[in-house]
Amino acid sequence: MRSHRVLPIWLLWLTQGQGLTIPNVDDNSADTWQDSHQEFKRTIATEDQEYLTTYAKDDIIPATETVDVSKSKAQTGTAIVLPSLSDVEPHTEGFIVTDLYNPLQTEAPILSTSIKSPSSLLKPVASPTKNAQPSGLSKMATSNDIFANPIDTSAPLAMFQRKTDHPVPRLGISKSGPLETNKFYSNFYLGDQKAPVYTYPYALSWAAGAGAAASWGMAISHVEASQRVYGPLQSNKAVEYYINPVGIQSMIISAKELGSKTTLTMDSLGPHYARAILRKDSSSAPAITFPLSQGSLFTTAYYSGATPFIQSSVYFKSMTQVAKDPKTNVRKFNFVLEDGTTWRLYAYKTRGDPLNLTVTNNGLASSSKPFYGFIQIAKDPKSSKSEAVLDNGCGIYATGMTISGSAVGTKGTYSFNWSKSGHTSGNLWMFALPHHLTSFDAATTANLRDYKLQTPTKGVATIVGGTKWTMVEPSMPVNMGFAPWDSSKGSKGLSTKAKTTIKPIAQSEVSQDMIAQTNLDSMYFSGKALAKFGTIIYVINNLLGDAALAQSGLAKLKTAFARFGTNKQNYPLVYESAWGGLVSSASYVTGESGSDFGNTYYNDHHFHYGYHILAAAYIGSMDSKWLAANKAYVNSLVRDFANPSSQDKYYPLWRSFDWYHGHSWAHGLTAMWDGKDQESSSEDIMSVYALKMWGQVIQDTSLVARANLQLAVMTRAMQQYYYYTKDNVAQPSNFIGNKVAGILFENKIHHTTWFSPNIEAIQGIHMIPILPPSNLARTKTFVQQEWDTYFSSGRVDKIDNEWKGIIYGNYATINPSAAWTFFTSSKFDAKWIDGGASRTWFLAYAAGEFESMEAVAKTRLTTVIQPSPVFNRLRRSRIEAAS
Repeated sequence: MRSHRVLPIWLLWLTQGQGLTIPNVDDNSADTWQDSHQEFKRTIATEDQEYLTTYAKDDIIPATETVDVSKSKAQTGTAIVLPSLSDVEPHTEGFIVTDLYNPLQTEAPILSTSIKSPSSLLKPVASPTKNAQPSGLSKMATSNDIFANPIDTSAPLAMFQRKTDHPVPRLGISKSGPLETNKFYSNFYLGDQKAPVYTYPYALSWAAGAGAAASWGMAISHVEASQRVYGPLQSNKAVEYYINPVGIQSMIISAKELGSKTTLTMDSLGPHYARAILRKDSSSAPAITFPLSQGSLFTTAYYSGATPFIQSSVYFKSMTQVAKDPKTNVRKFNFVLEDGTTWRLYAYKTRGDPLNLTVTNNGLASSSKPFYGFIQIAKDPKSSKSEAVLDNGCGIYATGMTISGSAVGTKGTYSFNWSKSGHTSGNLWMFALPHHLTSFDAATTANLRDYKLQTPTKGVATIVGGTKWTMVEPSMPVNMGFAPWDSSKGSKGLSTKAKTTIKPIAQSEVSQDMIAQTNLDSMYFSGKALAKFGTIIYVINNLLGDAALAQSGLAKLKTAFARFGTNKQNYPLVYESAWGGLVSSASYVTGESGSDFGNTYYNDHHFHYGYHILAAAYIGSMDSKWLAANKAYVNSLVRDFANPSSQDKYYPLWRSFDWYHGHSWAHGLTAMWDGKDQESSSEDIMSVYALKMWGQVIQDTSLVARANLQLAVMTRAMQQYYYYTKDNVAQPSNFIGNKVAGILFENKIHHTTWFSPNIEAIQGIHMIPILPPSNLARTKTFVQQEWDTYFSSGRVDKIDNEWKGIIYGNYATINPSAAWTFFTSSKFDAKWIDGGASRTWFLAYAAGEFESMEAVAKTRLTTVIQPSPVFNRLRRSRIEAAS
């Protein structure tokens, strides 16, 4: 939810808009060189952001420089051996970004404004009515594929003003229609287009004349764990962050024709695939086209008559053309770089002459003829199966991926289905992340091979063969509803004494001024308040059994929600067709990109709209007529960030959720060196929980099934990448002591927040909001370890702000009795409650968890031994104390 700040322009590779042009060999002007080249080294950022971004003259080998090479007989062919570097050094460090700049306004994600106690208590309605089933709401047609059915395909509602423009231009994009805004390749159409795209395990960046090679091609980088940069050691004995250096140009795929007028454009943009295209200039035909897919074995480049340049800023030690072609019409070259790494290049000609490369110098191998076909490059870790996999997969590349799936009971199954093109011989090979491996079915597992590469922030990736992966989630939370829920025993009701304690607090909180708390300039904060009152009214109606008071509160909540349901809030939503989505009009009106956490820029839509959808689910579950009248509006919010079907022509597929990574990305339309990011993992879970509950209320069985599956996938992924128990092996051992990620980027993880360095905020942002799925991914083991690390032994009671209530609410997962005692204390201070939360819900959650745990304990004890009368008396005393 936090918005994101791009680096100042002077921190970029090309500062002041200057390109790194190759100097003429007879140019003796030191000033001319100094003006066109800038030193480029890595440095840990200081407070003043002192990145060194230039190259000295003697650090570059001009493309026009030739060197004498020697030949050596190798096992696979004749190796061209480059002379040792004497006056230049290989550029193996790159740079890192440690400071968290943010061009969008950043606020704490909690409502800290003091909430006034109601001057009078809400009175129950005189005669509560029975909720009837509405007409026109029926179960969606069943399908064997839970991804097959669109949520809706109708045009955006007339209440949403249409706009054809957007503050962010569609730079270099030729595709029309809805466009992806939060995907892995976004940096190629944002800012100056020079920030990397993280395909995993590689990072690709348009060199754009920068770097030691002064290339205009596509640079490929792969960073090993040994190259990471770690932050300072914190009091918990874990480092503050780890970062993978940016800007290392190990291999560069380029062409002789590219130069200072080169343009980068994109097409075929989808949720899992896109194409990047380099042209000589804006009016020329494509010189090189790069199909981009997450998990690609190769970086693939299609040449349609351009003359290949293969370059490196790390510099070549040797190049070997392998004597025996691995496939018909495929030539193979092995490059060993100055850092000791081995990279293999495959050239699959589709017509014309095969590729011949001549080594010009330590940084350039070039062809003398145009090439038609595919050049593919991959790093070889030289494991037992890696070269065989590369030889088998060369000439083949992915052209897209679709998702299919099914749900039967608690078991969910989903598949990645890749389309492929290229050579007719061999298999498609793609890298899988750790959470994929643990859920593969037997057939997919059989296609794993011993070829592994480190990823930036998701552990070690392993290669898998074939065009279909199938993954199984055996424990979807199908029985989770609105009530407090335990992953092992489901939901339990409240004891009579718990109800007696909660009721006066609930009556007071439902009597608060709902209009004042929800009529805000922010979709995010308004949504939090609406959902808060939804939980209170649910507790009153369903857990306390007071339908008369609930219906009185529901009438107030429907009035507050109507402001949004009729799109008459302070900054109404607009449908803009430039990118294709529902956005706040705030930035259009204010001119500020950061208004409402950057909602207009597609930041955090799943957070913002998730709260509204959840509020609507609460209301709709208690008023079927309201549900029928508001379904189209709420579905519009769902479609914006969770559209599953290409049949819906108004919204992109899966704007927020990344099925490859197993979680969402919050970051929208701003360029970032470290790629997409997401801070609040728990609000990500909330957004999918909201989809599940809304689907249940409107009886959309496909939506419910998808959400159940997503929750299971997120649980598996987040336990590797966001929530760290002591046995976590996906993250560095010196980082897991932080217990949570903080901010997870594609390229780094920083244990902090966008808005506060305080530990209660850093940990708490991964707790809010406390809801039934809170203990799904955040297991009891994890919560206990986190508590022991930061909050035990009275440390939590030193916190004196809104986060205290959130942390105690989270504590109810493992110690509901202590949480109950905290929230019922006579010394309880209202400032310990976030304006988006309530004591009513926290107490119901603690009591529900306590009842569930007591049931588990009772079952366990009666199975083993009959409890003694003394034990029974002690247990009754404990229950009464908690209730």
